[in-house]
Amino acid sequence: MHRTPQRILLIAKRDYLATIRTKAFIIGLVVAPILFGGGFLGIALIQSKPDIKERRIAIIDATGVTAASVIQAAQERNARDLIDKTTHRQMHPRYVFETLAPAADSKLQRLELSERVRHERLYAFIEIGPAALHGVPQTADDTEPGPVETYTNAGGFDEASGWLSGSINEGIRRVRLAQLGVDPSRVGEALANVKVDRLGLVSRDPRSGEIREAGKKNEIAEFAVPFGIMMLLGMIVMVGSSPMLSAVTEDKAQRLVEMMLGLATPFELMMGKVVGALGTSLTSSAFYLIGGTLALYGLGLSGIVPFAVFGWFYLYLIADVIFLCSFAAALGAGCGSPQDAQQLAILLLAPVMIPFFLLTFVMQQPNGAISTALSLFPPFTPMLMLLRQAMPGGGVPAWQPWVGLVGVLAFTLVMVVAAARIFRVAILMQGKAPKVADLVRWAVRG
Repeated sequence: MHRTPQRILLIAKRDYLATIRTKAFIIGLVVAPILFGGGFLGIALIQSKPDIKERRIAIIDATGVTAASVIQAAQERNARDLIDKTTHRQMHPRYVFETLAPAADSKLQRLELSERVRHERLYAFIEIGPAALHGVPQTADDTEPGPVETYTNAGGFDEASGWLSGSINEGIRRVRLAQLGVDPSRVGEALANVKVDRLGLVSRDPRSGEIREAGKKNEIAEFAVPFGIMMLLGMIVMVGSSPMLSAVTEDKAQRLVEMMLGLATPFELMMGKVVGALGTSLTSSAFYLIGGTLALYGLGLSGIVPFAVFGWFYLYLIADVIFLCSFAAALGAGCGSPQDAQQLAILLLAPVMIPFFLLTFVMQQPNGAISTALSLFPPFTPMLMLLRQAMPGGGVPAWQPWVGLVGVLAFTLVMVVAAARIFRVAILMQGKAPKVADLVRWAVRG
């Protein structure tokens, strides 16, 4: 018994050195940030070369007075947004309009205009109904047809829809105000937008008692920092734990485990592999955190480095890797072939992947009841609690990370014990894979 830690460390050292000395590990360590950063670089390059081809829009105006106002509003937006003020380059397409009178056969007119759109002689066409000037409030029933309809074959993420919607609404408001007797020369002043700055919260210095004014929020940093550190944790955990499933299954299929069990107990063998995977994950995380911090310093963005959550990052990383690697070892021991292991990989990745689907919801309501409950659910705690803590001004109560950490550690301990029991029984079984009921019975009774 007293030699158990030595055997675990010996197995861990063997697996750790065997992993980090491979070319695949070294290449992956360098290529992963290049691919990740290259994705953002690619997006930046695409955005720097936007589609600026002229877009022709046809307007069918049933009111007889609205089209001119809409075109004027659109031309003003063209003049305001077309050229980047810094680079003096055209960054948006120019919109050109033509006005059409409503035809006697409206269906045929829509069909003819649709054909022009299909043949790229038009980008879209707009039909303004007579009710557009009445100012009827919108209802919750989205199935009711609106007074203005836009016809296009563009994709669902077409930015032109928002651009046209703004110009249409501004043009219609101008006509309504003119009909109410407002001086047309003052309409632009009345409709001018007001700049609204987003600030943080005012605070008091705990030492001097001085009241600190709120600073302006950096929207990019508010998203990039929490998302980035959560993405890093998820990536390292998946890379560190997912190979365990196939490795154990292959060792079992090739009967290598039978020879290794002559030198160590099943628990020592499993924990040695888990600790080795943990060492690999810690090595990767140190490389990425140090490299990322130095990169941000080099870019003059040292102020957004979340030093306050680095300690929590490693606590969550250690717990998550131990839990998932133990789970993977138990699943691998219960599989009859590598093909069976591939089918169970989704179960292993679920605690990492599901939090990514909840990312937007949690960032919108970081301290809501549902977000809090999800971040205190042990399988999701490492990812979601870290996300909430990394958000600037998130205001996570001080007790929640500690309660979450206790839950994660307790859950990890239970899973390690259950996985060790399954591993001990299933690792030497050959032939037919055990049923789920067998795995549960082994986990409870051993």
